[in-house]
Amino acid sequence: MKIDTAFLVRCIQTLDRAMALLKESNPENIDYDMYRSACIKEFEIILEQSGKLLRKALKPYFHSSNAVDQLVFKDVFRNAVLRNMITDEACERWLQYRDNRNSTAHNYGENFAEETLILLPKFIIDATDLARIIQQQNSN
Repeated sequence: MKIDTAFLVRCIQTLDRAMALLKESNPENIDYDMYRSACIKEFEIILEQSGKLLRKALKPYFHSSNAVDQLVFKDVFRNAVLRNMITDEACERWLQYRDNRNSTAHNYGENFAEETLILLPKFIIDATDLARIIQQQNSN
């Protein structure tokens, strides 16, 4: 089964561009708020897409698709470590991203957004690496 990563890759590119525009913006300007919101939204989309696509990549390692579908987000990433798809360190960061996302779902506001922005440079690298790993699974 070929896993299509095109949407994930496009979202990563969008986040990367939004981050660049955010860095160029004055925090006192409405553009800053707009680019910050775009960054947060892309972060959320990429996080969800990454979990869904990684779940698909793990299916060949399980006795049934249903077994993989029953895994919660964090267990998907833990299983990716067990299958040597990602490192322990990368997994820990993905779990941190998820924790951040879970807290942002309840704490929308400037402080939460600024906390998320701190994570984004490494998140972009991790998401890009994960997209590549999933694409490599297509070759196996």
